[in-house]
Amino acid sequence: MWFNTLVLALRSIRRNLLRSFLTVLGIVIGVAAVITMVTVGNGATLAIQNQIAGLGTNLLQVRPGQRIGPGGAGASVPAFHAADAQAIAQQVPGILAVAPEARTGSVVVAGGRNWSSVITGSSNDWLVTGNWSLADGRAFTDDEQRAGSAVCIIGETVRRELFGPTQPIGASLRVRQVACEVVGVLASKGQGAFGNDQDDLVYMPLNTFQRRVVGHTRIGTLQVSMLDGVNPQLVKAGIVELMRERRHLTEADEDNFNVLDTRQLGETLSGTTRIMTLLLGAVAAVSLLVGGIGIMNIMLVSVTERTREIGLRLAIGALEREVLLQFLIEAVVLAALGGLIGVVLALGASMGLSALMDVPYVFHPGVNAMAFAFSAAIGVLFGYFPARRAARLDPIEALRHE
Repeated sequence: MWFNTLVLALRSIRRNLLRSFLTVLGIVIGVAAVITMVTVGNGATLAIQNQIAGLGTNLLQVRPGQRIGPGGAGASVPAFHAADAQAIAQQVPGILAVAPEARTGSVVVAGGRNWSSVITGSSNDWLVTGNWSLADGRAFTDDEQRAGSAVCIIGETVRRELFGPTQPIGASLRVRQVACEVVGVLASKGQGAFGNDQDDLVYMPLNTFQRRVVGHTRIGTLQVSMLDGVNPQLVKAGIVELMRERRHLTEADEDNFNVLDTRQLGETLSGTTRIMTLLLGAVAAVSLLVGGIGIMNIMLVSVTERTREIGLRLAIGALEREVLLQFLIEAVVLAALGGLIGVVLALGASMGLSALMDVPYVFHPGVNAMAFAFSAAIGVLFGYFPARRAARLDPIEALRHE
């Protein structure tokens, strides 16, 4: 019985292919939209997590100022010094590495080419805290860091723009009035969590940067990398206590610095992205309901058109449940077919949008299966009423129907 009922349902769908396609179009769009939104949203969340992880390993950033963002560090707020980084490394437990970081913008010149870049002064610990690795060359020696030697390490963007296909190691690079030797090239990180190019930088020893490039000893940020397994809140509290002591703050004084946990930042951004993904998915799911209403409408029309056929089947002995099952299967087949087409379209759309937005493509079989199952459930839900109406027709009245 099931097989015969399925065959009858498929024949009925095939007799009106165009109408059947237009009927399932809402289901196709709804399923494709839901899967695409969720897939791209998951990819964006993963991209944010990877970019935050690229900032550093278990990283805390200590910055002068009473809040994070533009204007957070005013002119009256004292900056940090290299001794502050040494104090944190020596006195706060659970620390892997501490790197004082100072930055400025400048045009760099090499071989007749120039490029505007970010100049960073720090120690070799900056490679550890920033989760950097060298694609070529070497790090600074202890003597170079102590003496403030004219050496530098460049990012991939600077290497590409200034040196092209030529070997940069050993070449001369001019930063303002300082000609420094390129001793290394950083491995590429790509775009950062805030849309910045992480590879567009020139990195040199802190003493070189302070004495020859900017002419002062102020430090903009202390990059603090914690050991695996330590409690970040305890480390953060230790840093706050130490820095308040070193900056001579009384109990009544507010902190004139802030400590940012990049892991918490990543969780906040990821959580926001997940909420937006769920919201967009919910909006897209509304079109599934619209598609279900379309199926119910067409099935009611089909029942009206086939009233005499239904009456004939009932008159020759067909049971009500058989008629109900026939029309219910038609509705479910239509909805499931729309869901299947929607899943296929969503795969292509998700891959295309992921490539366009430069986010990872994350295939989630559960989302695809759930969307397909929901489309079939829509067929059952919205197909039951027309099927029930067909099954309850009076055979005599149905045969008289014109």
